[in-house]
Formats: sequence, C-alpha cells, structure tokens
Amino acid sequence: MGETVLDVLMYLFENFSEEEQEPDQMLLREELLTAGFGEMQVDRALDWLEELTDGNGRPFANQPLNRSLRLFSRFEMTRLDTECRGYIIYLEQIGILSAMQRELVIDRVMALDSAEIDVEHVKWVVLMVLFSQPGEEAAFARMEDLVFDEHEGAVH
Repeated sequence: MGETVLDVLMYLFENFSEEEQEPDQMLLREELLTAGFGEMQVDRALDWLEELTDGNGRPFANQPLNRSLRLFSRFEMTRLDTECRGYIIYLEQIGILSAMQRELVIDRVMALDSAEIDVEHVKWVVLMVLFSQPGEEAAFARMEDLVFDEHEGAVH
C-alpha cells in the first residue's frame, strides 16, 4: 500500500480526536495495523505525534515574537512551494496561528515523509497542531471552518 505518515495521521485525527482520554499507544498501534497501515508508517506517525506534544509544543530554544518576520531557509523552500509558504503566513496574518504555532507547523510539515507537500497537507498539519494545544479551541474552530468552507464552494 502507498500510505504516507500523513494518511495515518489523518486517520487518527478523524477517528480518535473525539476521545476524551488519550488512547494507549500500544492499542492505537494495533488499531492502525489492523486498519491496514504499514508498520513503518504507523511507527513514524506515532513518533511524529510524540514530537508534536513533547516540550509543550515548543521545539525551539527561542520563542519568536509575534511581530517577527519569517524567512524560509533554502531547504524549507525546496520542500514548501510558494503557495504553502504563503498559506502559512496568511494564517498567521489573520490570527489563526501565532508566531510560535507558525514555527511548530513548519517543523511538523517538514517532518512529514511526503515527497511533495501541498496546501492540503499544510491544512491538516495546522489542524493537528491547533488541536494538540490547550486553549486553542477558537483558533481550531476558525481553521476548521476555513478548511471546510473552501471545499464547499469558491472563495470570494
């Protein structure tokens, strides 16, 4: 099968985000394997999630200021096209992402094993990042509305 880490993450998000408690990682792993995902992708996805939640969502030594200007590295520019980079900056400008969340999204997008990253990948990662952070329910709801409104019709 040709599943990616993002496919596994999307499955987890769609099927387990309503759980009141965090499911046991071994049971979750077994559920994913039973659902037909490959062992390597399951392990990578679980590692990806663990890295998301380690350090309270702060993988960086210095927290960027909200007024900081983001310059993308050459490596980031090879993985994230102009549309992806612009979308991340747009989400920050409209207040869905803070500067720290922007950095976390970029970090988690770069950690995906996908050969090509598109805006749909970015949207799912943003949803997962916001969902993982306590107190971000309003930003999560705004992002969810933005994602699903775009799928229902043309943006004006």
